[in-house]
Amino acid sequence: MCGIAGFLDVAKSRPSERLAAEARAMAERLTHRGPDDEGVWTQPDAGLALGFRRLAIQDLSADGAQPMTDPSGRYTIVFNGEIYNFQDLRRRLESEGAGLWRGRSDTEVLLAAVRVWGMAKALDAFDGMFAFALWDAETRRLTLARDRMGEKPLYCGWRGQVFLFASELKALHAHPDFTAEIDREAVAGFMRYGYVPAPRSIFAGIEKLPPGAVLTLSADAPAGEAERGAFWDPIAEAEGAAPFEGGPEAAVDRLEQLLKRAVGRRMVADVPLGAFLSGGIDSSCVTALMQEVADRPVKTFSIGFTDPRFDEAPHAKAVARHLKTDHTEHYVDPNAALKLVPKLPEVYDEPFADASALPTMMLCALTRRDVTTALSGDGGDELFCGYPRYRAAVDKFRGDAPMSPSMMKVTPFGPLNLLSSGLGKPGRFGDKLWRKMSDRSAPSLESLYEGYMSRWRIWDRPAAEPAEGYFRRGARRPRLEDDLQRLMVADALTYLPDDLLVKIDRASMAASLEARAPLLSADVVRFAWGLPSALKLRERTTKWVLREVLYRRVPKPLIERPKAGFEPPLADWLRGPLRDWAQSLIASDKLAADGLIDPEPVRAVWEEHLKGQRNWHFELWTVLMLQSWRETWSV
Repeated sequence: MCGIAGFLDVAKSRPSERLAAEARAMAERLTHRGPDDEGVWTQPDAGLALGFRRLAIQDLSADGAQPMTDPSGRYTIVFNGEIYNFQDLRRRLESEGAGLWRGRSDTEVLLAAVRVWGMAKALDAFDGMFAFALWDAETRRLTLARDRMGEKPLYCGWRGQVFLFASELKALHAHPDFTAEIDREAVAGFMRYGYVPAPRSIFAGIEKLPPGAVLTLSADAPAGEAERGAFWDPIAEAEGAAPFEGGPEAAVDRLEQLLKRAVGRRMVADVPLGAFLSGGIDSSCVTALMQEVADRPVKTFSIGFTDPRFDEAPHAKAVARHLKTDHTEHYVDPNAALKLVPKLPEVYDEPFADASALPTMMLCALTRRDVTTALSGDGGDELFCGYPRYRAAVDKFRGDAPMSPSMMKVTPFGPLNLLSSGLGKPGRFGDKLWRKMSDRSAPSLESLYEGYMSRWRIWDRPAAEPAEGYFRRGARRPRLEDDLQRLMVADALTYLPDDLLVKIDRASMAASLEARAPLLSADVVRFAWGLPSALKLRERTTKWVLREVLYRRVPKPLIERPKAGFEPPLADWLRGPLRDWAQSLIASDKLAADGLIDPEPVRAVWEEHLKGQRNWHFELWTVLMLQSWRETWSV
C-alpha cells in the first residue's frame, strides 16, 4: 500500500535533476500513504518521472522498494495496492520459466506477469486492489491501470505538454504546471450525490481513471493523445455472469467457499493485521472467517457513540465476545470528532459529503495503533441486496406503492416553492410529496432510483442537473431482466467506488493504514452478479445468502436488528457546536460571490433546520463541505 505520483513531459524540456525534484515534491504530498520509504525514477530522454511513497506490507526489505525495474530492464513500475493471489501467480510464472526473483513482493510478481504474459493477460489474472503506472522502455509507452471495483484511486490529466497522475489530487498541486480550475459540472454532480461522480474530478481536465480501465500514452506522441481501454467491463460482466442454478443451500455453500478463499488471501501480510467490526452482517462475516483460519485471536476494532441512536458498539462487542477476538472499542469524544471537521477537505482533496467519513477516520486512527492492515466488510450491501431502498424503488416503479389522487394533482416547481408549501413531513430534501411525484413521472427504474440517491434533487440552476444520469457516466445501462439486480449494479458502478471506497481509502491512508475488502474479490463479485435476487432478498430478508454464511458461525440473535448507518449526530451538531462554523460558510455573500450556488434555497433550508422544523443536515452538509473545501484549497 503506497502513494504514487509522476508525470510525462512530451516536450522533453526538463533535465534529469528537475524531473526528479518535481516528482519527489509530488510524492512528498503523499507521505501519509507511505511513511516507510520513498523513491524517484526518471527517464530524461522521454520526459518521464515516477515518484513513490511506501507503506511496507509485503516483503519489508529493500527488495520490495519502488520504483522497481524488472531484471530485463524493460519495465519500471510504481504500484499502489496489493495483488492478493501473487503467491499462486508466482508459482505459475515459475512453471513457465520465469525466475531470478530478488525478493518476495507482489510488485515483482506483477512485473514478471507483464513481461511473460503481456499486459492484458496479466491484468486479467490479478486478484487485487491496485493502481499503477508502468513504463515500457522498449515501446516508450506509459500505461496506467486501476483495479476492477475502484478500491485504489488514480487521478490523471493534461496540463499543457505535461501529463500528470497521482493517487490523490493533493500531489498534483505540487507540480508547477498544475492549475486548479473548478469543473462546474462536477459541482453539479456533487450537489446531487454528495460526492464528485467519476470520471470527473472537481478540477476541469483532471479525471479519475475508471475502475477496470487502462490508459496508455506514448512519450513520442503529441500532448493530449492517449489510448483508452479496459480489462474489466462491469456492464458486460453483469450481463454475462453465469447464472447460479443450484438451490439455496448450494448457494450458501458456494459463497462460503469463495469468501474463505478471499479472506485467506487478504490475511497474507508481513505486518500486524486486524479487522473493522461493527457487529453488522458484513464485518461480522469477514471477522468470523478470519478467526477460523487465524492462529491467534483476531484483533478487532469498533467505534461507539454516547448517543444510543447512533451507537453500534454494544453489538460489535457481543459478536467479538462470541468469536473470541481481541477486541478494542473506543467511544467518540464529540469534541475530538468536531475538531476533525476542518480537516476533511484536506484528507479528501475534493468536496466529499459522506458524514460517516468522520467516525471512519477515527476508527482508522484507533486501528492503526495496533495493526498496519485491517479487513473490512465493504461491498456486501451492493452485491447482496443490503439496502431496503432497492425493494422500495422497485415496488414504487411497478406501482405497488399507494398514492392518493390528490397528490397526483400537485406539481412542485422548485426548492423555494416546495419548502414554502409546508406539505409533507420532515425528511430528506423534497420530502414525501416530492418523492411520490417524482416516482410517478420517472421514465425508468434507474431514474426513479436516482431520486433516492440524490440530495439536492430539485435545483433550478441548469449547470446543476447532471446530463448523464446515475449510471457510470457515459456507460450504457445493463440489459438485465432482474430489477433488483439492475439497482445493485448501478450502485456498484457509482456509489460504491465514488463514495464508499473513497471514504475508506482516504480515511485509512490518512492514518497510514491499509484496508482490504474480501467481499470485492472478483470471484465473489461474479458469483453475486450471477445469483438470483431471490437468494439475496428472501421474504423481505436482505442479504439472505450472506446472512446464512454468518449464521453458521454466529447466532442469529446477535445479528438480527434494523440496519443502521455509521453516522454522527450531524443534525444536532449543526444546531449546536457547529452552528457558528456553518453560518460563516453559508453566508449569502460567500455563496453568491461567483454564482456557483444560489444562496436562497440554502438560506431557506438553513433557517428551517435551525428552527427544528425539519432536519436538512444531509443537504446542508453537502453545501458546507463544498464551501469548506474551497476555503481550504483557495479555489
